[in-house]
Amino acid sequence: MQSNKTKRSQSINLSAMRKSFSVKPLALGIAAIFLSACGDQQEAQVFVNVSDCTNANPEYAAQCKAAYEDALKEAERTGPKYNTQRDCESEFGPNQCTRSQSGSFFMPFMAGYMLSNIMSPRGYYSQPMFTSYSRHSSYRNRWIGADGYDFGDNRRRTLRVNEKSFKPKPTVTKTISRGGFGSSVRAKSSWGSSSKRGGWGG
Repeated sequence: MQSNKTKRSQSINLSAMRKSFSVKPLALGIAAIFLSACGDQQEAQVFVNVSDCTNANPEYAAQCKAAYEDALKEAERTGPKYNTQRDCESEFGPNQCTRSQSGSFFMPFMAGYMLSNIMSPRGYYSQPMFTSYSRHSSYRNRWIGADGYDFGDNRRRTLRVNEKSFKPKPTVTKTISRGGFGSSVRAKSSWGSSSKRGGWGG
């Protein structure tokens, strides 16, 4: 006569148990990948001007100013470029564009600059940020990076960004026509597609 304990062990579905245990390594692998992806994220701050930065980091006033000036240079080198002021303002709003220092194209004013950890011993990185004030733009009041990447609502000043956002952007030499801003930003669904397209048609 078999004991109750023996009967219970025979009633257990061993195949189902094996399946349940085999899932655990896979789940652990997915978790590891997820944690690794999270590790690629870092915090960045967006400031609208030098004073905004120095007020938040009074002991780093010199770095705030240098980062702002670096971002201005990057704005002209990597930002969107237009043949006419009208085309530029149709994308960014009235009185939101200026002629470049070279005088060869029009570009939007820099709305702010994104700054990586200013206290990092490895040094900081900054890049220009743009935003559209046009009522007709779906990117109105959004933070847009130098390569057209949409970072979200421009009321946010602290961002969690992929480390790729701090990589140097390619120099843009081509101008875009009216409507080019919106189509370019829509194409930037990921940093991978951004790098393949090389920025604003550059």
